[in-house]
Amino acid sequence: MRTKIAVAKGDGIGPEIMAAVLRIFDAADVQLDYEYVEMGKSYFDAGHSTGMTAAAKETIERLGLLFKGPMETPKGKGVKSINVTARKVWNTYANQRDFRSLNGVDTVFSKAGIPINLTIVRENIEDTYGGIEHLLTSDVAVGRRIITRPGSAQVIRYAFEMARRKGYTKLACGHKANIMKLTDGLFLETFYEIAKEYPEIESSDIIVDDLCMKLVSRPEMFQAIVLTNLQGDIVSDLCAGLVGGLGFAPSANIGDNISIFEAVHGTAPDIAGRGVANPTALLLSGILMLRYLGATTAAASIENALLYTLEQGIHTGDFGDRSTPSANTNEFADAIIANLGQLPQKGVVIPQPDFEYKANHDHPSKNKLTVSSNVEEEMVGVDVFVESNKQPAELAEIAKTKTTDNLQLVMISNRGTQVWPTGSIFTELVNEYRIRFEKKDGTRISQKEILHIAGELSDDFKVCSVEFLMKFGGKIGYTLAQGQ
Repeated sequence: MRTKIAVAKGDGIGPEIMAAVLRIFDAADVQLDYEYVEMGKSYFDAGHSTGMTAAAKETIERLGLLFKGPMETPKGKGVKSINVTARKVWNTYANQRDFRSLNGVDTVFSKAGIPINLTIVRENIEDTYGGIEHLLTSDVAVGRRIITRPGSAQVIRYAFEMARRKGYTKLACGHKANIMKLTDGLFLETFYEIAKEYPEIESSDIIVDDLCMKLVSRPEMFQAIVLTNLQGDIVSDLCAGLVGGLGFAPSANIGDNISIFEAVHGTAPDIAGRGVANPTALLLSGILMLRYLGATTAAASIENALLYTLEQGIHTGDFGDRSTPSANTNEFADAIIANLGQLPQKGVVIPQPDFEYKANHDHPSKNKLTVSSNVEEEMVGVDVFVESNKQPAELAEIAKTKTTDNLQLVMISNRGTQVWPTGSIFTELVNEYRIRFEKKDGTRISQKEILHIAGELSDDFKVCSVEFLMKFGGKIGYTLAQGQ
């Protein structure tokens, strides 16, 4: 039974490497049909602000699977990355990237005889990739980092299921919860809650800077790592460097309804059209896609042919033995096709699925809304962010006049560091402050009272932002300032 998928050729070298990969698929008799969709830089330039046509969106949502080449987002035009937009709009919440040593691709570790075989699972929807940023003053920019319990649970559960399917015995959670105690803290808390359901997998956590140090010194320590979006983006590129670069880094973006398979490298406009690009990353992404579709035998056959080709020393210009002639894109693809049926001497690939194909192609009638179980909420105060050139003590004297019977001034900070009621004369300031009011013991406060305080402060300052201080289930839902 043949399966139809959406294909976007991409920009720069995209059309060349996509043509090479699909030619390998056809030679391997992969049972796929292709419906090409219009996405990328040329569609931004044509006035499509999302980087894709309405017809492309409809096709991808109907077929449920997109195989895409690298795409460029125009710079300086106020448009969002087509790559990030596609992942977020279609809720491909788990980004899986597999990294392994490849014979014929020399690295520091391969020369030292240290094989690398690890998987990074990156949360793909939330974090700073919401792109919610504001200039509060001409000198102060703020970005919102969104981490949710449902979003964390989705990707973490996927990581555990992936580890179980691959036969991994260890899964680590990379994080920065020592600093970002609420956002990364929520991600880490969710990790350990879900870990209880997988007792056969050794669960651990590691601070992300320590993780990076260990990855470049002892990568064999790890089998699989799950991280938040930004940290996962950085760490996965670091891991690509361990195995030879982004030219050998496949990527699968998995969602419940729609999934996207793509090479994560750039469009390489400097070599576009010359026919010399390396198609390996896109081919490896396509092999992940075949496993996702259940075509595990074809996936193994193609991957074995690729590994055999690399063992024979055949290479494009970006890697391999510089003393031997490099193959162009088509010659490299031809060599893989000629080697279909061959087995590499090391690391033969067994036809074993990496995914369970569970995509649901039913079109929902409304957006899915996930809410965790209800917990008791209590409003305990407010942070009002204001623009001011005053000194902290001057600011405090004005803020004190805005207190109410229920709310008292407790703290003023600048760039997260407390500057009132205590602080240091050596703390350098910018023109945006956080003024914190908390409710007095034994009182209750309302949104209306909190907003009234902000309104009162607006008589003297520009109010840049207002954040309620909450307790959930008796636990505070906000952080203290440094020095508080």
